[in-house]
Order: sequence, then structure tokens, then C-alpha cells
Amino acid sequence: MKKSILGLLIIAAAALVAGVWINHSTAAEAAHLVPPPTLDEQVRPGDTSETAVLAGGCFWGVQGVFQHVKGVTSAVSGYAGGDKAHASYEMVSTGTTGHAESVKITFDPRRISYGHLLQIYFSVAHDPTELDYQGPDHGTQYRSAIFPANLDQAKVAKAYIAQLDKGHVFDAPIVTSIEPGHDFFPAEAYHQNFLALHPDYPYIVYNDLPKIEDLKTVFPARYRPAPVLVTANN
Repeated sequence: MKKSILGLLIIAAAALVAGVWINHSTAAEAAHLVPPPTLDEQVRPGDTSETAVLAGGCFWGVQGVFQHVKGVTSAVSGYAGGDKAHASYEMVSTGTTGHAESVKITFDPRRISYGHLLQIYFSVAHDPTELDYQGPDHGTQYRSAIFPANLDQAKVAKAYIAQLDKGHVFDAPIVTSIEPGHDFFPAEAYHQNFLALHPDYPYIVYNDLPKIEDLKTVFPARYRPAPVLVTANN
């Protein structure tokens, strides 16, 4: 997919400001295997496709992780939490739009459940104890947030967070917010498939490729070697 030169310049400038080019201390957090949810969605007859919208820091890594998950048919980077008029990278990067960098995941609930997507989300995609930041990226646009598509998803997410907190799975409380009632807006073309297209990009090397390795190691039965990529039809 052809990338916007202006967009890449903006990204490069942001990376330089954040100091992530050669700073190994900004590498992704180690995987934190969490137990599966005790409450999960029930697959209804005829259900073959469902969507989930998750935010957990820079969407490059979150998208990359779920593109390698079996049962996922699409993972699109974008924005959720704000309105359409402010759904652009330049605006969202100000941290004032209400948007979070998010990923819309389309999946087959017969192959992987919503709850098990959340298990991967909490285990390897991001650190849910970091409030309004992930690693080198700071601001509300990098918050940990779940945007449920319906009441069932909201119920599962709320129960799962309570389960993990009660079990003291993490050393600190989970700060993931549950934010229903928000639309998802796809990000610019140059953000799509960024990890797959730019595996040597320094930010990706230090922050995101370890997440793919963690997925492969921690969830080998759910890992797919070839990512499902965003196309013009997504």
C-alpha cells in the first residue's frame, strides 16, 4: 500500500521527540500471561463474524499482534472515543480529541471468542496498568481502553477486569476503561499494516516485534505465521 510521505515525516518526527530510535529502555513490556475469562460470550447459531475495538498504545503494535491471531479476519488501525471531524493522526496526536489509537478486529467467534481476544490483549498486546501511556508514548490517545460493540461485550470486559484485579494478576490495578457508544474511524493508509511492511523500523524493532514473539511463545496454538493484512476492501 502506498504511504503518505508527509505522514511518514510526521511519524519520524514524533519518534525522534519521544527518543525511541535507539533507546533500548523503551522496548515492549515482557508478556504477562493472564488466565482466560471465567465469563465469555456465547456463540449463537449462525454467528460467523463479530468485531471488537481495542486500544492499547500505538496502534501499529496492537494491529500487528491481532493480524497474527488465528480466527481474526481483519485488524484495522484507527481512532475511537471522539468524533469524525477530529479522527486524523495530526489531530489525535494532540491528545485533546477524546480519541484513542485503536484497532478494529473482525473475527470468527466460532474460532476464537471475544474473551480470548481480551486474554491476548491483556497478556501480550499492551500493559493495562499504565494510565494514559504505553512505553515511550504518553497522552490520552495512548490509553488502555475497550470500546464494546454491545452489552454482552461490555459485560464480559467488565467481569474480566474484575477477575484479573481480584486475582492480583498484575502488580498494579488495571486502568483499562470500558467506553461504549463510540464509532470507529479507520486511520490513514500509511498506518495500515505498518509492522508487517516496516519490520526494520526502529520503533517497531524495539517496541512491537517483541509482542509478536510473545504471542508466538505464550499462545502458540493461536499464532498464525502469515498476518492477515488490510486491503483496499477492508
